[in-house]
Amino acid sequence: MNVLVIAEHDNAKLAGATLNTITAAQRFGGTVDVLVAGHNCRAVADAAAAVVGVARVRLADAPHYADQGAENLAALVVACAEGYRQILAPATTFGKNVAPRAAGLLDVGQLSEVVAIEDANTFVRPIYAGNGLATVRSNDTLNVVTVRTTAFEPAAASGGSASVEALVAGPDLGLSKLVERSLVKSERPELAAAKIVVSGGRGLGSGENFRQVLEPLADKLNAALGASRAAVDAGYVSNDLQVGQTGKIVAPQLYVAVGISGAIQHLAGMKDSKVIACVNKDPEAPIFQIADYGLVGDLFEVVPRIVAELG
Repeated sequence: MNVLVIAEHDNAKLAGATLNTITAAQRFGGTVDVLVAGHNCRAVADAAAAVVGVARVRLADAPHYADQGAENLAALVVACAEGYRQILAPATTFGKNVAPRAAGLLDVGQLSEVVAIEDANTFVRPIYAGNGLATVRSNDTLNVVTVRTTAFEPAAASGGSASVEALVAGPDLGLSKLVERSLVKSERPELAAAKIVVSGGRGLGSGENFRQVLEPLADKLNAALGASRAAVDAGYVSNDLQVGQTGKIVAPQLYVAVGISGAIQHLAGMKDSKVIACVNKDPEAPIFQIADYGLVGDLFEVVPRIVAELG
């Protein structure tokens, strides 16, 4: 069974989410190919070729793939689809942008946020904000699947020796163009891939408190910063920090929730964390029901004391 993985990258580095998707692709027991589409991205193709379990890298290098536009990339996926039984992409912003369009052009259904693969047609995915798991069976001869990356370990990034095959680029459809991209620069780890995440909620009260109380803790732990939807909606921080069903799905080794009540929407994005610790003044807050360690107290007193103890 041949499987095609659509690689996420920035034309310089292969995104970590692609490694998790490759692991999911290996569950089918067949040949795993990786599609790398971009511009001046040979380094990405070489990195994909070094991933253990990859048989072949298919490289499409052209200026109109530089921005990973869904229209051009989906058309390329369709052109490459023959001979594959499964097409996989990470369930990130990138994958959610490309996969539905590709599935539509291929006239097949899409299986979203898959967390387990039972066989070539049977998949497990979360429903009801992660409170239930549904086993679904596809009757399509080709499956387009987005993979929840936190459910699969990343494939080894070195040790493989796949070949790199150049593809003829498809035409520039000209349906959209990237006008501007605003990137948030930070020395902290990237939220979706961090081993430790410190998140704040509405209980912090303001963006200034977010910076004064939470950032020192994150710095001490070398952690990524996250936030609940309530904190984002209140304008405390930008929405690229949002963790939850409508934000980013994370599963770090340690997740520290400060001033977060534990709404279902937020829990859906972090409940797979290996260890969950929380600070909240309300002993009845839902977050305590899933936390491994919980501290009832005023976060404005507790967090600075923790920072002081960490030295």
